[in-house]
This record gives sequence, C-alpha cells and structure tokens, in this order.
Amino acid sequence: MKLLWVYGDFLHPTTRGGQIRTLQTLKRLHSRHEVHYAGLCNPRNAEGPARASEYASHVYPVSHVPPSKTSPAFGLQLVKGLFAPLPVPILRYNSRELRATVDRLRREIPFDHVVCDFLNSAPYFSDLSEVALFQHNVEAVIWERHAENAPTPLHRSYFRLQARRMAAYERKVCTSVKSVIAVSDGDAKKMRDLYGVTRVGSVPTGVDLEFFTPQGQPHSDNDLVFVGSMDWMPNVDGILWFVDEVLPLIRKRQPQCMIAVVGRQPGKDVANLAQRDSLIRITGTVPDVRPSLWGAKVAIVPLRIGGGTRLKIYEAMAARVPVVSTTIGAEGLDVSPGENILMGDTPAQFADACLRLLLDDAERRRVAASAWEHISARHSWEAAATAFERLLTNPRSC
Repeated sequence: MKLLWVYGDFLHPTTRGGQIRTLQTLKRLHSRHEVHYAGLCNPRNAEGPARASEYASHVYPVSHVPPSKTSPAFGLQLVKGLFAPLPVPILRYNSRELRATVDRLRREIPFDHVVCDFLNSAPYFSDLSEVALFQHNVEAVIWERHAENAPTPLHRSYFRLQARRMAAYERKVCTSVKSVIAVSDGDAKKMRDLYGVTRVGSVPTGVDLEFFTPQGQPHSDNDLVFVGSMDWMPNVDGILWFVDEVLPLIRKRQPQCMIAVVGRQPGKDVANLAQRDSLIRITGTVPDVRPSLWGAKVAIVPLRIGGGTRLKIYEAMAARVPVVSTTIGAEGLDVSPGENILMGDTPAQFADACLRLLLDDAERRRVAASAWEHISARHSWEAAATAFERLLTNPRSC
C-alpha cells in the first residue's frame, strides 16, 4: 500500500507530543507499507530529513523558516491575525511550495491513501475530498480555553476572535475531508457535535513501555517534574499557574519542595521562575527526558488549556512515576482517578494530591504500580497504529 503523509514539520528532534504520536504511528506503518513523506523543513535542522528514513520510504522536504515568536515578523503575523480570515496558527505555516509539491505528487503517483497530519497542514492540499485528516486536537476548543484563562480583557478578546476563526476553518476542513481520525473518543464526539462530522473515529494513545521503564532502582533528584515543550502556550500557562497558585500551598508543608521544568525553548516568563526561586530548575531542551522522570517523585500536569491527549502522562506512568493532573490535563485518556492517577482542578486540590504522594512512600508506590500495570496491558503503539490503519483503509468504520 502506498501512503502519502503530509505534515508541516519533520519528526526529529522529537520534542513535542504530536511529533511523538506521528513518529510512533508512522514507524509501524512504514514496516508494512510504502510511505511517502512531505513536510516543511527548517534549513537549520539537518536532523529532520536525515532521519526520515526511519519512518518513510521517500521524503520530500520543503524549506520554510517560520518567524520566531520573539521576532517583529511574528508580531506582524499577530496583527495580521486581526484582519485575515484564517487563524494565526494556519497563517504561520502556510507554504505555497509545499502545496505545489503535494499537488505534483498526487498527480504523478497513484497513492492508496493520503493523510493530512494536523489541521495546519490542510492548506497544502488543493483538494481534500480523498484525504484523511489526522486531528490531534479540537483546535477551536484550545483557543476557547485560552480566552477563558486570558490574563487581560485585550488578550481575551484576541483569543475569542481566533477561536471563532479557528472553529470556522476547522468545520470547513473536517467536513471536506474523506474522514477524520481523532486521538480520543471525546475529541471524536466534539467534532460530531460541533461540526456535524459523520466519518470520524479515534485511535488510542500509546507509549513505548520498554523505552521508559527504569533500569535498576531510580534515585530522586527532584520532588516534582513537569515535562513539556515550553514554547507551547498551554504548557506555559500551566506551569505559571502551578508556581503562582499551587506551589506556595505545597511549601507550607514541604518548604524545600523542588521542581524541575523540562522542555524546549522556555521563554522569559518561564526562565525567570528559576531566578525567583532557587528550588525551581529550568532545563531547556534535553537530549533525553527519561532521567528527569526517573529522578522525580511525582510528575505534574497542571494544564488549564489544551486538547487531544497528553502523551506525557503515559510516559510518566511507563517510567513508574505517579502523576497528578488537572481534569483537562488528563482529558481523553484511559485513566482512573484515585487508582492510577490523582486529580485536582483547584490550587488546593492539586496541592493536596501532590502532598498525598510526596508524604506517603507507600501511596506513591501504589499509584505508580497501578498505572504501570494499566498501560502495559492496554496501551502499546502497535495497537494504536493498527487502529489507525483500520480507520484509514476503511473510513466507513469511523
């Protein structure tokens, strides 16, 4: 079977949840199908195209450098977002050259199936009618949550504008494609309810259990760890909320509570946390997140904004580290609060859940063991890839 896979990025270095999900799915599809991969490539990132043979038979990189979020060009994009009909995230990665490349490939090669990976890849297609959309989030919901948690009325107004435009664009794309593949039953239901999508199914979230399971007895360097790309607004909002609202409550009983924030490209607001508090460590990009997980007592996911599913939760569980999350942080995942994960949505609830694990070694071991047993039995990447393959080859099953 010949597959054309189109994504606005390459998959190495693998620093984001969406990249991980796509990489693990494609590796398994590539083992039994011919995969043609077309994507945008920053010329400064030679690793992306160089390692694409790990998941693709043929590769078509298109050079593109999006403006840095601290640059005047990005500010201009935000201003343009006040007037352009398309939402800013779609404008940011627009590429006529990649669109022309995809059109040419579809004319020249008889593909059995074509995949548009993420909503912001939709502009690379002149015709979506025979395309499967792999939708990792319900994007409009993320922007609505940004508006709900915006720090000022001006921010709130801008986010609501982007949410309306994103909803209109997302509806148009989701109803134009042949089928939609979501990452949770909850996301699939939202797309049916919000957009009237009829052919939408979901695939489970997987984890590489062998990769994350610790070898030997781990030692604790930090009490708490947060893992996530620190250039993604929901992660930034979550860690700032945790440090400002939750951590002071924890410190009343654990004055020396240490936290590591592990993730690429932390901005000034996040970097300043370590300047304010010597017990907060900001790592920036790390070559391997596993030592940070293995060296923590508890993994936290204090998200108030987001969509899709958070792979970081299953990765922590595979690393035998108990997790405390908000409801939104664990949204769409197959978890059982109180059994294999602890939950809290208010500062007091989240702090109490963290303290419950930090102060009780037996409880920490119980939750970690229950989580590991759960995901080891039900959440392999092979199962996720097989479900994806079924929905791709038989859209009527959606």
